[in-house]
Amino acid sequence: MIAHPRARKTIASTASVSGTGLFTNKPCMLTLNPSERGITLTRTDINEAVPVHCAVINTNPVHSAFESLKGRSTNLMHGRALAATVEHALSALAGLGITDCHIDIDAPEVPILDGSAMPFTDALQAAGVTGIDGTLEPITPSEAITIEAPSGPGRITIEPREEPGWSVAYELDYGASAHLQPQRADWDGSASMYTERVAPARTYSLDHEARALQAAGLFADLTPADMLVIGRKGPIDNAYRFEHEPAAHKLLDAIGDISLAGRPIQANIVCHRSGHELNHRAAHALSTLEHGAARSTP
Repeated sequence: MIAHPRARKTIASTASVSGTGLFTNKPCMLTLNPSERGITLTRTDINEAVPVHCAVINTNPVHSAFESLKGRSTNLMHGRALAATVEHALSALAGLGITDCHIDIDAPEVPILDGSAMPFTDALQAAGVTGIDGTLEPITPSEAITIEAPSGPGRITIEPREEPGWSVAYELDYGASAHLQPQRADWDGSASMYTERVAPARTYSLDHEARALQAAGLFADLTPADMLVIGRKGPIDNAYRFEHEPAAHKLLDAIGDISLAGRPIQANIVCHRSGHELNHRAAHALSTLEHGAARSTP
């Protein structure tokens, strides 16, 4: 297996987005800065750095509702510093091929904005993507890696790839009786396809999930018109931006989560019914690989 070094890229100027955290309901300003030190993050309100790596993924609930409900975000924790719901911002960086960027946030949770990665993608593109000196050696598995959920049908397969770069696909399937029929979304690794077919896809909840979250004290001020809630006849008081938007959002999350492996990836990845937890396990499996090594995770 030949590893193709990845050209390093950053942004040409600083850009910011602001909004409110989905689970903490706290306002946050997120600032994206040019860098030559990889992807890094600082909580400026408490002057604490948080490594952007799967080694510091934190599974403690951001909101008390998740003591009984499954977690719905990717959260990083280092010392006393929490950086919650980072997956959409990280997905935008990975989707545009940016290898070096410093992120500042002034609150414990990245703003949710419209629930997609498009606001981050727009900010990064407005700042200008530019090359910097040097290359990065990618993670290059020489044999297939399979990560399976401890229970249930979820799995992620990672296949060796001879060509430079990576691709990711997501297969969504809630079963024959679910509100959503099986669907798939694919990303070929290009910035153009990410911008057009992945970044605009919004986070969503099925109707019964949204009711359970509101009953647990979350999203009291939100209605289905404010966020994508899917009932038996489709979105409630809302509409899809494009066909298979739910699968595309799951793909968006997977790109951001798996990028926490910490280095560029040279592989073809297919996620079948995976969520954040399985995505995190895939990032961990990749992060431990030396060039040409491979492993299977049950």
